[in-house]
Amino acid sequence: MVLRPWNGPTSGGIAVLGGGLSGLSLVAHLAAADARPGPIVLLDDGRNDIARAAWASWTRRPGLLDPAASESFARIRVRAGGRDRELSLDEYRYRVVHGAHLLAEVRRHTDPVADVGSVTGHVTEIVESGSGPCVLLGDGRELRPHWVFDARGPASSTAGADAALDFLGFRVRSRSPVFDPHVPVLFDFRTEQTAASFLYVLPTDAQHALVEHTCFTDATGPAIEFAAHRDAVCTYLTDVLGLDGGSVDAEPAEGGRLPLTTHPPDRVQGRVVRVGAAAGLLEASSGYAYERIQRDSEAIARSFALHGHPCDLPKRAARFTRYNRALLRVIVEHPNFLEEMFAKLFARDSAAPVLRFLDEDSSVRDEATLFASLPAGPLIRAMAHR
Repeated sequence: MVLRPWNGPTSGGIAVLGGGLSGLSLVAHLAAADARPGPIVLLDDGRNDIARAAWASWTRRPGLLDPAASESFARIRVRAGGRDRELSLDEYRYRVVHGAHLLAEVRRHTDPVADVGSVTGHVTEIVESGSGPCVLLGDGRELRPHWVFDARGPASSTAGADAALDFLGFRVRSRSPVFDPHVPVLFDFRTEQTAASFLYVLPTDAQHALVEHTCFTDATGPAIEFAAHRDAVCTYLTDVLGLDGGSVDAEPAEGGRLPLTTHPPDRVQGRVVRVGAAAGLLEASSGYAYERIQRDSEAIARSFALHGHPCDLPKRAARFTRYNRALLRVIVEHPNFLEEMFAKLFARDSAAPVLRFLDEDSSVRDEATLFASLPAGPLIRAMAHR
């Protein structure tokens, strides 16, 4: 049971489907809101072990669930185009949230609220009728909330996506100090580029880190095999970091294949609202979602408080959709462009301008300055194609 058991009414209020990051974040924001829209019930099938998950993202704004972050970094490292750069994040911080800490923080906001709880069960169908949505569970139970928020994650298929993000991370333990415990490596291209790929290093201390092999691939193509990810990480540890194979241990920690789409389905259908990855909150050009989910949860709670409904949400500027489509097209068709692009974008002392762009907080002038440093030909052709 994710939250305390719900024994209240099965009609009215809000049902949140899915006890992952987006579902828990939304429940916490709704529970903490000044004007709560009635009872809040979280439905989860219990298969997602949230306590073992973790998320990393950058942010420059305070948020409700900030105490859940256990690690925070003020600098990052990028190794691309033959250059090794350590960059300040300025007003940003790159933070890590572990599932157990997130769950504890969510419970801190929900436990004092009497009309918040969870139900364990598998959702088989959401039926819309004139009287509102009806959530059907596999054991025959029914819930008839006033609003349903579907937080059950992205589609399992990449059909219709612009690209796919294919990754596998290993928990690495070295017998010698090799990692910088104060600076994560967001992009390291010093391995063979069979696809648009890089290594990501999130240190715990000088001898322990999550080392992840990440690839941008064609959504219609096959997934990257486990052996290819493993070999890339092993090559990175031995040939790039200079570790002897007998002095390091690595075990798989996390992995997946995420659809990157610039045209998510409509979020609102009647009184059913998609949230999280299914709502397009997985940033197409980066694969990051944590901070976007926090912003969205905050906006939904604010809309309820101001209007009594969840639909007054910030609109995305259309130009960012065009940017993302062009970037993904170029990266998939010309894999070497990814390293070349990052080498140009991060050829400065601060990563903040790039992070503002990825957060879609940049101005047109900011974007023109960033793009001026990039190879123009591939991007212009991709923009024209779209």
